Amino acid sequence: MSLFEEEAAPAGLAPLAARMRPRTFDEFYGQRHIVAPDAVFRRAVEADKLSSAILWGPPGVGKTTLAELVASVSKSKFERVSAVSAGVADLRRITESARLSRRKTILFVDEIHRFNKGQQDAILPFVEDGTVRLIGATTENPSFEVNPALLSRCRVFVLTALEDDEIRRVLECALTDDRGLDNQVKIEEAALAALVNLANGDARSGLNMLELCAAISDEISVDVVSSAVQQRSILYDKNGEQHFDLISALHKSVRGSDVDASLYWLARMLMGGEDPLYLARRVVRMASEDVGLADPRALEIAISAQQAVHFIGMPEGALALAQAVAYMALAPKSNALYSAYKAAATDVERTRNDPVPIHLRNAPTRLMSDLGYGEGYKYAHEYEGGVVAQVNRPESVANHEYYVPTDRGWEARVRERMAQIQHIYAEGAKNEDKR
Repeated sequence: MSLFEEEAAPAGLAPLAARMRPRTFDEFYGQRHIVAPDAVFRRAVEADKLSSAILWGPPGVGKTTLAELVASVSKSKFERVSAVSAGVADLRRITESARLSRRKTILFVDEIHRFNKGQQDAILPFVEDGTVRLIGATTENPSFEVNPALLSRCRVFVLTALEDDEIRRVLECALTDDRGLDNQVKIEEAALAALVNLANGDARSGLNMLELCAAISDEISVDVVSSAVQQRSILYDKNGEQHFDLISALHKSVRGSDVDASLYWLARMLMGGEDPLYLARRVVRMASEDVGLADPRALEIAISAQQAVHFIGMPEGALALAQAVAYMALAPKSNALYSAYKAAATDVERTRNDPVPIHLRNAPTRLMSDLGYGEGYKYAHEYEGGVVAQVNRPESVANHEYYVPTDRGWEARVRERMAQIQHIYAEGAKNEDKR
């Protein structure tokens, strides 16, 4: 028994999910890329060649079970710790015991992403010299959460949420297996389908819900499921990779003009607990980056949505965000402004920051006036059409073109206007050449 585990509860008292934990690879549902007979992971385990590994995936997909199977198949001592409660001293006791006993030891660290740098550094030498084989379980992207030195010594295996048919098989097994409900409970087909849907790819969640329903009635109907399970648990971590994945999906759906997908991702983030003002800021970004002058009203709509969310809060503010997101998705698209600013910023970074042409400078003092500041400046309003040709940039970037409007939306009119302005400047340049 692990130093950090309490004595196991009697089988009949253990939760259904614990009682139904697979004992062999063949009992394991889902993750065929991991547990199939020809899968690299399984072959390595059965040959006792698996080095330290990190199992990365959402909750309830079998990370802990796989770690226990590795220990069982390889006949290793299984030491389980939780990164939430274990300290450096605990890790040192385990590694010292493994060193002295010379027994093959699996150190399973649940939620390894919660280990700080000191804790990860403490086990690194023992992973490196093979004193223990580390198996870490995490729901977070290990490339963000695990120290590079430790990560480089581990093979990362990615686990995925179970498919609905796999969840169904897990539940059906629990209904009939003598470790589970042993045919003591009947369930309607519609109720079973509801539990599969509510499980959301999480086997543990599905088994917990089934156990709760069985505690209420030995004949489970849709009504029993509804009363036992109030709502689906929405998988979302607003500080982790899901936050970045979902905002990326939202932004790219808006850019792709898919209004339904945009609203779906917005709802996923809001219902998962995302900060609505963060979403409002991102919508403002979309308005300028992906719509720009193809529809100048987009930025107005985005700012209005931000003000509405700030003013009325949630949940009412969700509709203002939905309106803004739908508008962005349906608006004509142009990244011309975004590209233009990037090009101008690149010039600022890479070219000489030459002085402002002297005719564009203000002359608030007598000295500046005497030095010629503002001399030769042409006041545009005094010229036909309010446009006058004159030099407005340093010589080093004088001919660099930044903004190239598309022919979409309002930008088509902008394109015509720019052509008129460019003609005036070209005529002005010809006149200067004649002088």
